[in-house]
Amino acid sequence: MTWDITGIGALANIGRTPEHIFDALCAGRETRAPLKVFDRARYRTRHAYEIDDRPPGRDEPLRATRWLLLAVHQALADAGLSDDLSRTPVLVGTTLREQRSAELWWTEGTALRPADLHFGGALRDEFGAVTSYTFANACSASLYALGLAADMIESGQTDTVVVAGTDALTESAFGMLDRVQNESPQELRPFDTSHKGMLMGEGAVAVVLRRPGTHDGRPLARLRSVGMNCDAHHATAPDADGVRAAVLDAHRRAGLRTEDIDLVMLHGSGTPRNDETEAAVLAELFADTRGAPLMTAIKSMTGHTLGGSGLLSLVMAVLAIRHGTVPPVLGLTDPIGQAAGLGLVRGEAATAAVTTAQINAFGLGGINAVALIGAAA
Repeated sequence: MTWDITGIGALANIGRTPEHIFDALCAGRETRAPLKVFDRARYRTRHAYEIDDRPPGRDEPLRATRWLLLAVHQALADAGLSDDLSRTPVLVGTTLREQRSAELWWTEGTALRPADLHFGGALRDEFGAVTSYTFANACSASLYALGLAADMIESGQTDTVVVAGTDALTESAFGMLDRVQNESPQELRPFDTSHKGMLMGEGAVAVVLRRPGTHDGRPLARLRSVGMNCDAHHATAPDADGVRAAVLDAHRRAGLRTEDIDLVMLHGSGTPRNDETEAAVLAELFADTRGAPLMTAIKSMTGHTLGGSGLLSLVMAVLAIRHGTVPPVLGLTDPIGQAAGLGLVRGEAATAAVTTAQINAFGLGGINAVALIGAAA
C-alpha cells in the first residue's frame, strides 16, 4: 500500500514556509548565529540555529506550540482542507515538548498551565482536534509518528492523518550538550573531517497523509514505507546493525532495491560517531549500485531540529522531487573516510531527476526510522 502526501507546512530558522526553506537550502545559506537569549558566557558552544521571532534578549513561552499551529495551518491549506480537525487524528513528534516554557516558569515566574506542556489542548482550541497524540521519540519522533499514521490509515481507522513535529531550544538541553560533547562545535558540519558535534535548531513541520482514492487532489508525493526499530544498543552511540536493519526494512516494505533510490536525505547530525556509522552503513548498502544516489544533509543549514528533523527532511525531499534540485551539504570540503564514495552534494545544489527518496532519522538509544517516498504518478 502507498499513502498520499497532499499538503506540507514548515518553518525553521531559514524560512517561514517549505518553499522558502528549500530555496535557502539550495542557495547554501548560512544562518547560524550567536545565542539570542542564553548567557553565552556560561557555555563553550555559543551558537545555534534559532528562529528569530523574539524581542532582543528576551525569551517567550509556548514558541514550539505556536510554530506547530502555523505548520499545521500551512499543511491544511496546501491540501485544500479546512481547519476543522474534529474527525482527523493529529500525531506530533517532539523531543522536548514545551520544556522551555517550564524553564521560564521556574526561572522567571512566567505563567504556565500544566495542560500547556503537551500540544493536545492547543490543537483542540485551534482546530477542534479531538484525537491527538504526542510522541517523544528523540530525533526520530516525527518519522515514528508518520509510520503510525500510515498504520492508522491501512488498518481502516481513518482516511486522513495530520503528522507534525516541533521543538524549541531549551537551556537545559543546550547546556547538557555543551557539557557532554568532547569538543565545542560552533557550526554543524555533517560528514566533514572538521565536524565536532551537533548544534540545536528550531522549527516545526506538518504533512497531511491520506488514503489514495478518498480525495480529488493530485498528491504532492506518495509515502512508500516507513521502517522503524529500537535497537537499544547504547544510550547515545548508534549501532550499525540497528541502522542497517531500519534501512532494509523500509526497502522491503516498499518493495524497492537500493538501485531504485535517487536521493538519500541523511540524518547527518554532525557528531563524529553518528556520521561515521551512517556513512559506513550506506556505503555498504549502496556499494553495488551504479550511479550511487545523491545524498544531502539539511542540518548543515537548519541545525538539528530534534523531533521534527526527520519530517522536515521528508518535506524537503518532496520539494526536491518537484523541482529536480538537491540542496548541498553546507561546509562539506573534506569528507570523512567512511563517506568518501558516497554521492554527497557539495558546493552547489545539484540538478537531478528525483523519483524516489529515502529519509533517515536516527535517535539516541537506537531509535531508528527510515521513510521512503516517491513521485506522484
